[in-house]
Amino acid sequence: MKMVVVGGNSREVGKTAVVAGLIRALPQHDWTAIKLTQYGHGICAADGKECGCAPQEHPFAVTEETNLSGRTDTSRFLAAVARRALWVRVRIGMIETVLPALRQAIAEDDAVIFESNSILRFYEPAVYLTVLDPARRDFKESAREFLPRADGIVRLGSPAAQPAWEGISLSVIRDKPVFETPATVSGIVSVTPELAAFVEQRLASAAAAAITLK
Repeated sequence: MKMVVVGGNSREVGKTAVVAGLIRALPQHDWTAIKLTQYGHGICAADGKECGCAPQEHPFAVTEETNLSGRTDTSRFLAAVARRALWVRVRIGMIETVLPALRQAIAEDDAVIFESNSILRFYEPAVYLTVLDPARRDFKESAREFLPRADGIVRLGSPAAQPAWEGISLSVIRDKPVFETPATVSGIVSVTPELAAFVEQRLASAAAAAITLK
């Protein structure tokens, strides 16, 4: 299975747009796109707001999106021509409880793209991209934890902008590929041809390595 993970340093930083953009740019992979949402105490870890995403009967839920014209992030994945889109909801700190159901849900899929940082505790993707906005002081703990594992940086805003982050060593990302991605007037983050080519190359390298190991 080919796997891409897209995370980011803050809520609403453009992770969904990057996932949708990659699906649109690399349709040959027939993607299953997964949004992982953590919740707790009535607060959603996706946007930090009160929400009703918590399953009522179990500590997790896996829901398949079917609406291409909806306003949800998973609808955006389908609109970008993902073959399937799943919304995984799980209580904070309990991702391991959903793993058996998740593995079953994607067992027949050839290419999976996650919107999440925390899923990296359980999977080793072919490529992990982290979306960083220097203007946002907030830096999620999960993004901080996995920053050294990033294969590439999707950096928003002006290349000259000085990061407002506190306690983040820039040496961690200094030698990583950086894809400058200015937001459009509408605030939508675009996926550049260079970024799409980088992901495609990483997927091809992972596939070649897998064949060699067999």
